[in-house]
Amino acid sequence: MTQATKDASRSAIDKKALLAKYIAERDKRLRADGNAQYLQIKDQLAHYLEDPYTPRVEREPVTDHVTFAFIGGGFAGLVTGARLVEAGITDIRIIEKGGDFGGTWYWNRYPGAQCDTASMIYMPLLEETGHMPSEKYAHAPEILEQCQRIGRKYDLYKNALFHTEVSELNWDEKNSRWLIKTNRGDAFTARFLGMGTGPLHVPKLPGIPGIESFKGHSFHTSRWDYDYTGGDPKGGKLSKLANKRVAIIGTGATSVQCVPHLARACSTLYVVQRTPSSVDVRANKPIDPEWFESIATPGWQKRWLENFTANQAGNMAEEDWVMDGWTDLSRRIRSRIMDLPADKRTPHDMLAAYEDSDFEKMEEIRARVDSIVKDEATAQNLKAWYRQLCKRPCFHDAYLQAFNEPGTHLVDTDGKGVEKITERGFVVGGVEYDVDCIIYASGFEVGTEFTRRAGFDLVGRDGLKLSQAWADGMKTKHGIHVHGFPNAFIVQPTQGANLISNVPHNLTEAGATIAAIIKHAVAHDYKEVEVTKEAQDAWVELLLTNAGMMIGSPDCTPGYYNNEGQTPSPAAKLNVGYPAGAMAYFKYIDEWRNSGDFEGLAFS
Repeated sequence: MTQATKDASRSAIDKKALLAKYIAERDKRLRADGNAQYLQIKDQLAHYLEDPYTPRVEREPVTDHVTFAFIGGGFAGLVTGARLVEAGITDIRIIEKGGDFGGTWYWNRYPGAQCDTASMIYMPLLEETGHMPSEKYAHAPEILEQCQRIGRKYDLYKNALFHTEVSELNWDEKNSRWLIKTNRGDAFTARFLGMGTGPLHVPKLPGIPGIESFKGHSFHTSRWDYDYTGGDPKGGKLSKLANKRVAIIGTGATSVQCVPHLARACSTLYVVQRTPSSVDVRANKPIDPEWFESIATPGWQKRWLENFTANQAGNMAEEDWVMDGWTDLSRRIRSRIMDLPADKRTPHDMLAAYEDSDFEKMEEIRARVDSIVKDEATAQNLKAWYRQLCKRPCFHDAYLQAFNEPGTHLVDTDGKGVEKITERGFVVGGVEYDVDCIIYASGFEVGTEFTRRAGFDLVGRDGLKLSQAWADGMKTKHGIHVHGFPNAFIVQPTQGANLISNVPHNLTEAGATIAAIIKHAVAHDYKEVEVTKEAQDAWVELLLTNAGMMIGSPDCTPGYYNNEGQTPSPAAKLNVGYPAGAMAYFKYIDEWRNSGDFEGLAFS
């Protein structure tokens, strides 16, 4: 394509009109109640939290001592536990509220569930476990199996407590250990404590009037009822829905994946939409064993992780091995910036190039809807009028096609949501739709208080609570260490690399860092390790030089990426990552932990 052709294509987008459309669509959806629009599942709604997958086994309370206890049995707990075992620390206990390891992937077993990031970089410890992903984007059963494989390989099942929730965490200053109590009467101690509860484990329900009055069947997608629908997580047909009228409320990433299966199974399916998702091409395919064998030489997964991270905007690698939606946007941005004359590569013009790339990409995604969906009105309502990173980007090759099924109907609420739930169904625009079953694809709590999602408040030195320490915002070093909470470590992305396009990369690096620190403490018989206040303050000061993340914008439609459209609190300015970017952070933290100095930490 010549430069003249590029310029003509780009100038065809009416940016002013497009932004006006974005703002108009945003304004329809703005709500004063923000995150409060969702219901906390408790009391008479508590049945939505029941585990349909694994029976709860009665046991005696645990009252012993372990070297390391970790809260959360998802990727964070598994990779940290694995790195500790590799470092020679085997006295590990993982506490998990589900019935097995897996975290989000324990709960998300709805039809069609799969990762949106390429398996080669998303699934942790592939090289260590010797597993070859079956597809470019693995389905949920395979990801859950990988979690279980890690648990078996590193003997993490031995001390694990499943179907168990932590209720109290208190620092015992006299004995330099953590006192841990649970909802099952456990009261044990740990020399070191890790937390990786993540943001995607507490399901939420939409606060629709009358939600308790429905007389039919209902469930949340994270507790899929295969006894009612038929089928299984591995793709078996939902045979029991053949004569059922079903509504699924919500059109985010979960719905995008399970709607095609429902559309093929139900006699009538209503897909109830407040805001359409941006749905790009997935192009999933099996991984060729011969090709995999040729690239799976020692260190292969680390190289793939680094290649993907380098291909995010601003740190481009020469090649793009992953070739997905994330790296596509980065390539477009780089191309636009490279097209700028040298004297025009200013922050202002580079930001404009980023914006133009996004406009172009979203126009392609909206055009894709027209090319697939046959009914014009339905196609129009399925178009996402916002920037790609305003909401979680979706990728699928069967979702849009599902609306061509004769029994599938899009019920667009024009941004208003469902008016009410009745005994017989739901009401939108004054019209009542009778259904046999309502499925809530309303996701997990993200913007609520940490203590509400975790179910406990960490109590550290001198009775200091984590909620108090973070009253004005999160303050850590590396997103891992918090002053006032010795021997405690947090595993999550914020204030570290903050790489949201592949969260497991953040977790594996944090796990390796924690293992190195604990190995050092145990080898030298240190009782305590804690970040100094000076080091924590310096890290936070460095973080505040960050220009911020390129997700969200004043014209973004409300969602969990932008605090449901509410003005961010002053504390939100701390929800950032390393100013030099994720690639630079991973290089920095690798050098930091391998130096053996552990600068900023005090051992005693």
